[in-house]
Amino acid sequence: MNTRLAYFRYMAMLSILLLSGLSLHAQTGGISGTVSTANGKLLHGTTISLEPDKHSVQSDQQGYFSIKNLYPGTYHIAIARRDFAELLDTIIIVADQTVTKNFILPDETVLIDEVDIQQSVGAPISPDQLLKMNRSAMPVQVISRQTIEQMGSRRLDEVLKEQTGIAIVNNVSGGGRSVGVQLQGFGSEYVMVLIDGQPMIGRNNGNFDLSRISVANIERIEIIKGASSCLFGSDALGGAINIITRYGAIEPQAQLALHYGSLHLIDATLDAEAPFAHQRGSAHISTNYYRTDGFNTNPYLQSGQSSPPYSNFDTQARIRYQIARNTYLGTSLRYGSRTSDMTKNWDSQWQGQDKQNEQDINYTLGLEHTFRSDIRSVSRYYLSHYKVDQFTKWQGQNSNNSELQFTQMVHRYEQQFAKNYRSGFNLTGGLGGSIEYMQDETIGSTPNLTTLFAYLQGDKRIVERLDLRGGLRYDHTGSYGGKLNPSAGLQYYLNEKLSFKAGIGSGFKAPDFRMRYLVFFNPAANYLVIGNEVLKQTLDQMQQRGEISEIFRIADRLDQNLQPEKSTSLNLGAQWKPHAKLAVEAGVFQHYLRNQIDPIPVATGTKISQLYSYQNLPKVINKGIEANVQWHPLDEIQIQLGYQYLIAKDESVRDSIRTGNWPYNQNLHDPTTGQSFSPGVRDYWGMINRSRHMLNAQLFYTYSPWNSSASLRINYRGKYPFADYNGNDFIDRFDHFVPEHLLVNAYFEKRVLKERMKIRLTVDNILDFKHQLMPGQAGRIFLAGFSYRISR
Repeated sequence: MNTRLAYFRYMAMLSILLLSGLSLHAQTGGISGTVSTANGKLLHGTTISLEPDKHSVQSDQQGYFSIKNLYPGTYHIAIARRDFAELLDTIIIVADQTVTKNFILPDETVLIDEVDIQQSVGAPISPDQLLKMNRSAMPVQVISRQTIEQMGSRRLDEVLKEQTGIAIVNNVSGGGRSVGVQLQGFGSEYVMVLIDGQPMIGRNNGNFDLSRISVANIERIEIIKGASSCLFGSDALGGAINIITRYGAIEPQAQLALHYGSLHLIDATLDAEAPFAHQRGSAHISTNYYRTDGFNTNPYLQSGQSSPPYSNFDTQARIRYQIARNTYLGTSLRYGSRTSDMTKNWDSQWQGQDKQNEQDINYTLGLEHTFRSDIRSVSRYYLSHYKVDQFTKWQGQNSNNSELQFTQMVHRYEQQFAKNYRSGFNLTGGLGGSIEYMQDETIGSTPNLTTLFAYLQGDKRIVERLDLRGGLRYDHTGSYGGKLNPSAGLQYYLNEKLSFKAGIGSGFKAPDFRMRYLVFFNPAANYLVIGNEVLKQTLDQMQQRGEISEIFRIADRLDQNLQPEKSTSLNLGAQWKPHAKLAVEAGVFQHYLRNQIDPIPVATGTKISQLYSYQNLPKVINKGIEANVQWHPLDEIQIQLGYQYLIAKDESVRDSIRTGNWPYNQNLHDPTTGQSFSPGVRDYWGMINRSRHMLNAQLFYTYSPWNSSASLRINYRGKYPFADYNGNDFIDRFDHFVPEHLLVNAYFEKRVLKERMKIRLTVDNILDFKHQLMPGQAGRIFLAGFSYRISR
């Protein structure tokens, strides 16, 4: 703790010295002009915004505006006024000169041509990724930096859980530690998480812990829903979440933020960025420290926590330098660590404690070049290293200790090319490979996982109103051979206000090390999970030691390698934008998953109650409806609504119920009436942790006279099954469910000192909803703090 505070003080002093030193000799320029309508009427009260340095002014009564003291460089400019479509442009500021430019705002009519999110204000082209997410055949959602700030969120999971079609899943069986994501019915293990194009590793029971990531330096979040293996490979079978961090400031600047709240929560961030070498290079560093007490939602605990207390520290440094006219060299280093210590005491006879330390390091080295033929090239090397040490002690009728020491490392190289042709055809391609290593003290040595891949992505406007998109990727793994994953999509513009979209894509996921080799004991729940490829030898060893009571017949059929999972995603949707202030998007989706890997009981022990391994399920279908509305009734107000209806079922369970196979033919018992009856297909609810209904509503309000803004967000989640209670191996209405609930969050911000300082107040879970089957959902949380921006 003292070391980290000393590091913060050092970074603050270094940032201030760097900014002051660079500012003394900087030469600046400016921009001025007017804003008018097409018929020449001058417009007052129009907002002119410059990115990436957050300059903003309004035009006066004569439609005139002026922004001075701008550092030389390329800026993205947005001109916005109520009842007019937003105008986006790019300007170049030169030292000791004022650029004069007059802007004419278009009316509400929306042009057929799409606005590329990569080109929009505040979202410059990413130097880390040539693949265009918004050109994917699958639906894409983008969460902007402005939205993240207006939500007042601190960690990535807090942002994502308020988005349509996304649910946050707490890994109860893993001790409630990891916070994963569920995307249109796909579990966390099927969703790839990337930071600046680099795939993140380190999962707990399949979940990538989203709470590891601070939102302090996030520029935007891009979410692809549906099979995205054609873009990112195996782990993106169900979708991908790409996090773009901030970069590219033109003027030296730094920001310090500090927040404190309930559960002794501390969130401290230092972010600094500055150009160097006469604007040829830029350096950026961001550091965040976050800690919180644990909390308890289990009424049966006398003391302790259902969700662990932890402290999290992460820092990221990025440097980008122009070594030639069309050539850039970039590098980044990201380090994160988390420590936690959790206790659970039911009574003097039942006590549990576990400690966990995590560390992850991610390094990137990249070279970008644009050839004379306008072909863009990105060559990038990635190194990812993740390590976790976990010790668990459980005291009861029998004392059990468990220790997990796990290390995972990946070397990855990727080469990308992109070319935009005058005909309107855009093509992106790439190839590369990776080598993955894993060490686990309980397993010993395991073979390395080698993967080679190549892909293409293209799009073209065929006729005036029709866009075609497609992708193709080939992956070859050392253990499972090759797999080709195509995708295709189209968008048809019926007129300037209404368009239709359709997309189809395939996904592929090879079994990971955990499913194949890991032997993991959870003393809290008293179960053991055995990797499929070490199942027979582990059961034989335990049986020789007298630790096995019964081995189920299914274990003999699992003595074989798991098959890769495959998925096909289909999306059909429509977009309607009657005017610039209202946009409606709705669609249907279906994901057909074959060979889904699922845990299954294989034996019982003399001391360990249940032993599990993994099997392939023949077919699983996730299908549903998703709709979103964005409305600006006034300049100061923005309203967003989202809804998802989801059905997620294992078709093999339905078939087993229909044919009366055991144990699916056991009578259902109604505890209320005492009646019993034979099960039917309609009695099958679906898969665990999936809600039929999810709804979110967000209200963002800005009051310029007070330099303040606020938001109120309401998130509804329908009931969802937690576990099979009556032992018939499928979920029915008499099993354990988490009840339907509302989570209401609010945020207020006041800007002072010429908007350099922001004073903030956040209240999460205003209704104080808690439930013992949701160990990761805290009660009502109050948080207050400030951020201060330092610039010339």
